[in-house]
Amino acid sequence: MSVPLSVLDLAPIGRGQTAADSIAASVTLAQRAEETGYRRVWYAEHHNMPGIASSATSVLIAHVGAQTRRIRLGAGGIMLPNHSPLTIAEQFGTLEAMYPGRIDLGLGRAPGSDQQTQYALRRSAQAADRFPHDVLELQGYLTGNSRVAGVQAVPGKGSNVPLYVLGSSLFGATLAATLGLPYAFASHFAPQLLEAAVATYRQEFRPSEQLERPYVIAGVNVFAADTADAAREHVTAARRVRAIGLFGRGAPYSDEAADELLASGAGRHVDQMLTYAAVGTPADVREYLEGFTKTADADELIVAHQAPTSEARLRSVTLTAEAVDASAG
Repeated sequence: MSVPLSVLDLAPIGRGQTAADSIAASVTLAQRAEETGYRRVWYAEHHNMPGIASSATSVLIAHVGAQTRRIRLGAGGIMLPNHSPLTIAEQFGTLEAMYPGRIDLGLGRAPGSDQQTQYALRRSAQAADRFPHDVLELQGYLTGNSRVAGVQAVPGKGSNVPLYVLGSSLFGATLAATLGLPYAFASHFAPQLLEAAVATYRQEFRPSEQLERPYVIAGVNVFAADTADAAREHVTAARRVRAIGLFGRGAPYSDEAADELLASGAGRHVDQMLTYAAVGTPADVREYLEGFTKTADADELIVAHQAPTSEARLRSVTLTAEAVDASAG
């Protein structure tokens, strides 16, 4: 493949696992990604989700950074309306001071949570409306050109941590284009507007100090295994996990309960989220990702390895890298 490959680690807490198990698995996955040539690993901010351990995203990045050497690490993304821009500038300025030249900051405007959790976060219902302004305020802190008189981010001032706009709609595409920032599309779970959003971004892009030409990162699910049958089994397990996570309302996990949800209508929703998924042996995965790169008009792919166990995800990371040469580009 002619484009680089990266990893989106959802830091899943598997059946019978603890958050500590998940964090240890994230460290191992990042180390494997570094060994096999991936460009970066990103973690996403989610709250009140029993199956995801990346809520304190910057803390997780710091922990993984201490146990890796070269690979870029970042947020994919920080949900900026949940935070003050100054706080995020300080956090990521600190990370950049700790791991120079290795830190990325992807920004989203979704809550990353439900309505009750928004309240618990003290998130204003109007916070998303300020997203463009907050991105510019954050950028000012990181570049040393603060937009708030007398206020600087320490650490953070002059760190120039690169910003990325995340999105799954035309809003994010237009904002990234207007600000001249890279655009990462969440096609690994919200595929509907991928092609339209990327086309809009490329058409409307304006060069900036950070970026001279458009740069698109597209998310894609991967289930790579040694056999096609094993890969399909991983898809089955992933569908069950998503059905329970999205529609189980806190019910105890069981395959039977998950299958009932999938049969009752949840399956259509889950399958739509998995629209873009490379499933099978390394040869199958390579062929799919080459086609997806063209469909997405992507400069880089960020892969969500969705196998149900830590061991299977590590194997998927390795097989995918071997199949497509993760260090390409």
